[in-house]
Amino acid sequence: MSSSYWLVSLFLIFMIVVALITWWKVRGSNFETSDGYFLAGRSLSGWVIAGSLLMTNLQASNFVGMSANAYDANMAVMGYEVGSGLTLILVALFLVPRYLKQGITTIPDFIESRFGAGTRNLVTALFLLLYVVNLVPVTLYAGAVALSGMFNVPEMFGISQFASIVIFVWIIGLVGGAYAVFGGLKAVCISDSINGVALIFGGLAVPLLGFWYLGSTNGGGFSAGMDKFLHTAPEKFNAIGGVDDPNLPITAALTGLVLVNLYYWGTDQSVIQRALGARNLAQGQKGVLIAGLLKVLTPFMLIIPGVMAAQSMMKVPDGQTSDSIYPLFTAAVLPVPVLAFVAAALMGAILSTFNSVLNSASTLFATNVYKPFFKGEKTELQVVKSGKWFAISIGLAGLLASPFLMYTGTGLFTWLQTVNGFFNVPIFTIIFLGYVTKRVSSKAANVGLVFFVVLYGLSQTIFKPQMVEWKLHFMHISAILFVVTSVLILALGRLWPRDTDFVLPTSNVVEMTPWAHRFSMGGFVLGAMLSMYVVFSPFGLASGNGLSPLALASIVSLLVGGSLLGFWADRRWPAQAPSSPETEKEEALVSS
Repeated sequence: MSSSYWLVSLFLIFMIVVALITWWKVRGSNFETSDGYFLAGRSLSGWVIAGSLLMTNLQASNFVGMSANAYDANMAVMGYEVGSGLTLILVALFLVPRYLKQGITTIPDFIESRFGAGTRNLVTALFLLLYVVNLVPVTLYAGAVALSGMFNVPEMFGISQFASIVIFVWIIGLVGGAYAVFGGLKAVCISDSINGVALIFGGLAVPLLGFWYLGSTNGGGFSAGMDKFLHTAPEKFNAIGGVDDPNLPITAALTGLVLVNLYYWGTDQSVIQRALGARNLAQGQKGVLIAGLLKVLTPFMLIIPGVMAAQSMMKVPDGQTSDSIYPLFTAAVLPVPVLAFVAAALMGAILSTFNSVLNSASTLFATNVYKPFFKGEKTELQVVKSGKWFAISIGLAGLLASPFLMYTGTGLFTWLQTVNGFFNVPIFTIIFLGYVTKRVSSKAANVGLVFFVVLYGLSQTIFKPQMVEWKLHFMHISAILFVVTSVLILALGRLWPRDTDFVLPTSNVVEMTPWAHRFSMGGFVLGAMLSMYVVFSPFGLASGNGLSPLALASIVSLLVGGSLLGFWADRRWPAQAPSSPETEKEEALVSS
């Protein structure tokens, strides 16, 4: 049997095993109520939440796009991953307690309670438009590119790259849609947890075996490959992008990217829905913080392969873009059994993102469109069915549109983030002001939301040449518009204030005692995040001389210092039930 047939066979076996385990775990679950279908019955544990958050985030576009960015330029794109560590600390400590206290099912539920039905409808429309226009097509396309390259389908069957992408788009769409439509959030999260473990081990196998591959190009082994890795093109290890960096200037990482990450991890329905399904506050915080640590470490499997491909002088085939470099490098480095395992794990990541978006879209449609806009009494089963049919509809739209993304003429990851700018920071702006103000009205929020989207659109179309000439990255534009829009909304809030102060509703649908180790875990995550910037900087590997003793001492100091600071905070503010005086002090600290 040829290696290609072995690869396909092993890939299918792994996928079938995951499907059977997922079916076994969800059998007998109640999928006829909104909580049961959309929030897994509010039963998710911390480790399941962490695995599902990671798998939802680790899209094929991350593997494909980030490796391509590193292959073409440097590791500045690492900011998207490593910066998530700080964001998830903030989400665990500030947002998750508020969401679970209110007992919301969707983010627009909070928007409605804060600003009213009109703003809720506007935000819901933006969410759904984001899923239909960008997330679903990009997820399908990126997954198809990765799998097509790993299986070498164009050469195996003598078909074009476009035809190969179409085939894999439909495979991903049909399998992922089955998880999302028939199994709800619980099936999504269980399959995510299994695939998450496989993806971590499989993803790390690529750079580890990549050392042997680099060494073999010089007639050596692992040690020769390590030497070549450390001393060839060291500038590619620099994660601190300059002002004109094509991927992510460090100034953008410290401004607009912070806002984008807060939107993504704290308010994007397809992501935060995992924390909303937590069985209690402690498990919700635990899952989010574990995910933060895992995110800090993901550059080793997402970006380093692109650096290694450049160091090995691997070339992009004619007619393809650098987005194909990750699957090409993976296929060259891994033996067939490991390649099949990695391909199956990557397929799991692709399915996770796709079915997560479908599940969240169905949740938003059923609870924020079908229930309020379709007249008549509705049973819980009817609400769930409406969400399923909507998920099927946007899935089919994505299947038809996604193959044509190969003609966008730009890097896939950059395309994804640029288009997301129409939605992410504008929505976060509304939610942020909703929490920190009490009198800003729905009218002020609606005007601000439309103002942001229109000006961002103009900056990326009519005024695009000026933005390029001024070296304004789209992240810079988002940060500027966040400030301007916030000022506008606050001014309009004084002109059109609410009649009464807003008070956050309380339902406490789950037990609300915080996680006892939330601060110590957060401190360690923060230390790990800063350490990554030491490793991948001119102070570290980008120097071309490896890690100096001073760099190593800095890394140890950051890890130990962050952990000790967190341990002190855990002792200073121990986990208590919400009614206790200690918790009231902590809530006052958090609010301040």
